[in-house]
Amino acid sequence: MRFTHLRLENWRNFKAVDVPLQRRAFIVGPNASGKSNLLDAFRFLRDLAEPEGTFQAAVQDRGGVSQVRCLHARGRPSWVAVDVEMEIGGTGWRYRVEFGQDPQRQPRVRGEKVWKDGQQILSRPDADDEADPERLTQTHLEQINANQSFRDIADSLAQIRYLHVVPQLVREPDRFQGRRRDPYGGDFLEQLATTPKKTLESRLVKINRALQVAVPQLKKLELERDTLGVPHLKGLYEHWRPNAGWQTEEHFSDGTLRLLGLLWAFLDGTAPLLLEEPELSLHSAVVRHIPSMMARAGKSSSRKAGESPRQVLISTHSPEMLSDPGIAAEEVLLLEPSQEATQVRLASEDHTVETLLREGLTAAEVVLSATAPKSASQLALFGP
Repeated sequence: MRFTHLRLENWRNFKAVDVPLQRRAFIVGPNASGKSNLLDAFRFLRDLAEPEGTFQAAVQDRGGVSQVRCLHARGRPSWVAVDVEMEIGGTGWRYRVEFGQDPQRQPRVRGEKVWKDGQQILSRPDADDEADPERLTQTHLEQINANQSFRDIADSLAQIRYLHVVPQLVREPDRFQGRRRDPYGGDFLEQLATTPKKTLESRLVKINRALQVAVPQLKKLELERDTLGVPHLKGLYEHWRPNAGWQTEEHFSDGTLRLLGLLWAFLDGTAPLLLEEPELSLHSAVVRHIPSMMARAGKSSSRKAGESPRQVLISTHSPEMLSDPGIAAEEVLLLEPSQEATQVRLASEDHTVETLLREGLTAAEVVLSATAPKSASQLALFGP
């Protein structure tokens, strides 16, 4: 599955978003422009579609409708809408959900629509909703008995992966006990440990081979459980004494753990992958190669021959990452804050930006300067 188009109305920083999406999307903008909030629209849909997910929980986990609704939304329309187009197994789908809240501040579905290959197959509210308004406290997407005709959407959205590894949580998983597929790494080692043995061994070999580029002294990588059943990563580092260089994740650097999590995510699954500033803690020489890794993402042993790489949507500030000459103008989403919410447009929609990129300049040279805060130089004056 991949997303081909995103529309948002009154979602967080954005009054209106309407952009096509490629298999890679680099989300670029100044601090507080809404990069994380743009990615969160996809996470919201995943939270609806997960087997244990609900519309009520997805909204309340974000602070309620009043926190999700754009502060710049005045008057009508007063609702929030998330609208995506997708390709799933050669079929074109579109899913749209609109919601607000009732006088008691309970989230309510205002509308829910589904199209399959351009033909509408669901439109809510329907007669049953009019007869029983309490039905509008749930989406059909989250209900097995209601989403039969578009379950491909639910199954695919539920597989979306978001990753923003916090190394300390990998080292101290007790902080996040009980959370499954925690995007911050709280159960990262448990995810590895519950992977089928052959798959795990194959992936660790690939990851170790890649890690040796960034950490040349790391010669071997293994996973094992201790006497209490807790999984641990073990790395064998070069040492003058044989087998004296074994270290566990407790002693791995932040950069090693973040890169390890990134490499695992690229190999784990085929649904869209959401990455938030993966360049953190990584050497610039490593960051430069993340775009090419994205282009190859998903080409694991579990992918069928001839299938396209998985879609990766990434927020970044990194000039090293954006210096990749293979990044096309239509792959870059520019976020531009204003007094009337943040605007989102493709770099290809800016004639000057597109021309400079086509003439050989990199996105780092063209785009970052276009999205930099206008008064950033004033920070140099900070002090007593």
